[in-house]
Amino acid sequence: MAYEGILLGMGNPLLDISAVVDDDFLKKYDIKLNDAILAEDKHLAMYEELAKRSNVEYIAGGATQNSIKVAQWLLQVPGATGYIGCIGKDKFGEEMKKNCTQAGVNVQYYEDEATPTGTCAVCVVGGERSLVANLSAANCYKSDHLKKPENWALVETAKYFYIAGFFLTVSPESIMLVAEHAAAKNKIFSMNLSAPFICEFFKDVQEKALAYMDYVFGNETEARTFAKVHGWETDNVEEIAIKISQWPKASGTHKRITVITQGADPTVVAEDGKVKLFPVTLLPKEKLVDTNGAGDAFVGGFLSQLVQEKPIEECVRAGIYAANVIIQRSGCTYPEKPDFK
Repeated sequence: MAYEGILLGMGNPLLDISAVVDDDFLKKYDIKLNDAILAEDKHLAMYEELAKRSNVEYIAGGATQNSIKVAQWLLQVPGATGYIGCIGKDKFGEEMKKNCTQAGVNVQYYEDEATPTGTCAVCVVGGERSLVANLSAANCYKSDHLKKPENWALVETAKYFYIAGFFLTVSPESIMLVAEHAAAKNKIFSMNLSAPFICEFFKDVQEKALAYMDYVFGNETEARTFAKVHGWETDNVEEIAIKISQWPKASGTHKRITVITQGADPTVVAEDGKVKLFPVTLLPKEKLVDTNGAGDAFVGGFLSQLVQEKPIEECVRAGIYAANVIIQRSGCTYPEKPDFK
């Protein structure tokens, strides 16, 4: 099977500014662990404060970009994956381009002259993370860039698409162009619930895209928020996963499969009105560095097997493997070669 360009991701490329902080820091900026939000004015001083810390690290991030890089790492075929998003014409943007290209991803960034590359504050306490994204240039992506022949060619070549829900705040139009193409050409379109605020405040665009999703990823908090927003009287993640998988579909070619991770608890996979549970590899607490990128890594691992048409059990196993590797390192980074068998 020809793998070149088989998987295409589209999203918000962000540079992670990551540091271990304490509870007082979280309180000062009114943020909570295991959450992901967009920066408001009250958060802007935080980036400076993190940058001044001796333990600060700069790591190429952004949810979709993380997942695509992990899939690329597991596939070990240069150019098997592609990625589209918007960066600024600056040092951070150049770093990101270099990082992704070296990872083997075919990146086609739209470069915004006027806006700096987006950043994400990653505040780590006890291995858990809180994410605050200052989208900047990532927020400037326009579907005109996607429609350019050289970029649309990536869409034509790909057979699988993955877009984090975060991109719904930036360019729903670009998402629908890809979703409709996937439905028309019987390709696989997948997205992520990504964060409670997406389910709450971007409900309409999320629902519109959901009709096209063949795979829906998310974690337990996002799934419960989705259920609450839609008036489903249940907190049960298995029930919610089934209901999401049964949401009406725009194209009848593929059934929808919902995959919900629950941290150290089993991963829930819902298809055909039934649920399967997959236990995760438990990690001793002393080996946990940070959970930043764990969910993204799971998706990347899953997709690396999906594009090879492996059974769902193998996709989940690779997802769990990748997440386990990433939580033992800072940010969404990985060793040179995978040892996934």
